[in-house]
Amino acid sequence: MTHPLDKPIWSALTNRQSHFASGGELAKRFPAEVSPFIVASSHSPQALAALAALIQGNEEVSLLERVLPLPPGDIAATTLPCVQMTAAVLPSGGRDHAIEPLGDADAEEMLALATLTRPGPYRLRTHTMGRFLGVRAGTRLVAMGGERLAMDGFTEVSGLCTHPDYRGRGYGEALLRALAARILGEGAIPFLHSYASNAGAIALYRRMGFRVRAQITHAIWKRNS
Repeated sequence: MTHPLDKPIWSALTNRQSHFASGGELAKRFPAEVSPFIVASSHSPQALAALAALIQGNEEVSLLERVLPLPPGDIAATTLPCVQMTAAVLPSGGRDHAIEPLGDADAEEMLALATLTRPGPYRLRTHTMGRFLGVRAGTRLVAMGGERLAMDGFTEVSGLCTHPDYRGRGYGEALLRALAARILGEGAIPFLHSYASNAGAIALYRRMGFRVRAQITHAIWKRNS
């Protein structure tokens, strides 16, 4: 039986985040303003055709799977190796920082910070996928993180980023600890993804008790112009 984290987008859109799903039985996607994530039920020609039909014009969409399908027809693909990590316990300690919840009123600031720091796919309404937290310097949002994909038993930590002028102060660790501790406290397992080339982030995640579960690929698909 396939593990739900081997195909996390499908697992989320057919489970706790089914309210976001558009498409049908063969392929599904999130609303474009929420996430570029899109997924086919299988790698059959019929499912991949249904997947391609959900791509709107020249938009870029993202897949996240252990085993990726070959893009059909006129779709061009870029692939980025990632690691998928999970945590069962968190180490004690860590610096205390003032952390606050973020929501609709912070959406523009959150998008600006994510656009600057590029923690992964992030859109104006990504914060509606889960609960987000932030750190401010005065009134300025300088660090954030939150929840993205969610299914029974698993919740993803994502969007962790810190403004370059405020790095080295432990904001990322504090946010990760707060997010993961809440997920564990609710009886679920926190998981996350990191680009395999991001050695600094992976080192932080290891210090925080996360261990590599699988190699996974982030693919960006776009129609050939």
